[in-house]
Amino acid sequence: MLAFENLRESLPENWEIAKLDDVCEILDRQRIPVNIKDRQSRISGKDKSLLFPYYGATGQVGWIDDYIFDGEYILLGEDGAPFLEVFKDKAYIVNGKFWVNNHAHILKSYSSNRYLCHYLNQVDYRYFVTGTTRLKLNQAAMNQIPIKVPPLPEQHAIVEKIEELFSELNNGVESLKKAREQLKTYRQAVLKYAFEGKLTQEWREQQIQAGNPPEPAEKLLERIRKEREAYYQKQVEEWNKACEQAIKDGSKKPAKPRKPKDLPPLTEKELAELPELPEGWGWCRAGELFSYVTSGSRGWAKYYSTDGAIFLRIANLDFDSLKIDLNDNNIQHVAPPANSEGTRTKIKAGDFLFSITGYLGMFAIAPKLNSSAYINQHIALARPLDCFEKKYVGYYCISKTGGFYCLNKSQKGATKAGLTLDDIRLFPVPICSISEQVRVVSEIEARLSVCDKLEQTIEDSLKKAEALRQSILKKAFEGELTREWRAAHPELISGENSAESLLARIREEKAKLSKKPPQRLKGRRGKSNK
Repeated sequence: MLAFENLRESLPENWEIAKLDDVCEILDRQRIPVNIKDRQSRISGKDKSLLFPYYGATGQVGWIDDYIFDGEYILLGEDGAPFLEVFKDKAYIVNGKFWVNNHAHILKSYSSNRYLCHYLNQVDYRYFVTGTTRLKLNQAAMNQIPIKVPPLPEQHAIVEKIEELFSELNNGVESLKKAREQLKTYRQAVLKYAFEGKLTQEWREQQIQAGNPPEPAEKLLERIRKEREAYYQKQVEEWNKACEQAIKDGSKKPAKPRKPKDLPPLTEKELAELPELPEGWGWCRAGELFSYVTSGSRGWAKYYSTDGAIFLRIANLDFDSLKIDLNDNNIQHVAPPANSEGTRTKIKAGDFLFSITGYLGMFAIAPKLNSSAYINQHIALARPLDCFEKKYVGYYCISKTGGFYCLNKSQKGATKAGLTLDDIRLFPVPICSISEQVRVVSEIEARLSVCDKLEQTIEDSLKKAEALRQSILKKAFEGELTREWRAAHPELISGENSAESLLARIREEKAKLSKKPPQRLKGRRGKSNK
């Protein structure tokens, strides 16, 4: 527990130290939790103008048809609040008519709610919370939190200075967030222009002038079709050899590889809806670029393990990147038996991975991994052939006007979005020569690299802004922000205006309140349900 005397040593003149329950009224007994089912029943069919906010540990969690409190109060998390996260608020101000569940303490300062709220957002709660996975600030511990109490006029001056600085800081943060959103827009503009041929227009003209025009898309597509057929024939040969070996061993024959589906050409209607391409470019079905397409299997939960092979889920994919998220906190492992069907869904470097349920449009190109990896049933694996630039098609897949748009347009299901494997095979892809594909990727990555650096600068600045917010609070409650104010207003911090006199008046007020009968609670009691 923090020693009051240690805090007292650094107090500015005429400040005092008090416990939290010395400086505010605690109204936790008036809380009435109502479970979500009962709340929904109570608000069903009622106009929103007749409803009131329902608050919890960190903010509003819903609505209800009545209220318990009316006025300005401080809500401080009891459990479920980010007590050990320095840059997140634990207390907040509420105004008007509202209801509170039992995950937030209800406080009303005897002097300044705004001063106390700011103060509570810089307290080191390590000394007061209990628990491991879900931290709890019980009322007994909360009451012991030491509060620095300046004279009331200085409390108002501190709040004014904090909120002035916070306003400036918030303006800067909003500008940074706006810039971050603009970068996302710019990234998508880069991809749009890339697959309209605009980023390589000058390059194509130079190649033509030099007598080395890019190869027409038709020739490349013909080679891709031949490679697709050759890949299948190779699989058949390997299967025949495996069958011969199985006969010798007296074991079961492996399943015969499926012949790649013949894909229908793009219809005139489909082509009419697609963007116009530069001369020499062409459209194809995505499936023409893949040797096969499959999805993960259900029932792999029985293979879950603390180590072993990586088991990729939608959470490992992204909307705006070709990379897989392999953060340690985001990885599931499996240990499938040797005879499982895992061979079909085992990932190779370069495989295309698509989300096919829930959040459609998430995508990644599998990197070379240090261990085996498989996909779950919410991901489709498309194994690309070798005669095109994989990143070229990958960037098209995450373009909001390209593959992302086409796949979301194809989604099935009214309540839960989903794609079939045929949707993955059939969406259109713009194709140009290999040399231009390489050039397109180079032009994209040169621009996105600049975006990455700017985005990192923005993220660093946002972190600094959060640190600065805490620095402002620290200086405020050390008296640094009002040093000049105190020197200019000595009459407002001494005598009857001193913190000592303020605390004496609070004690008198509390004594009077303790003699009054308790207020009748406003509102209807709901079912108690934490």
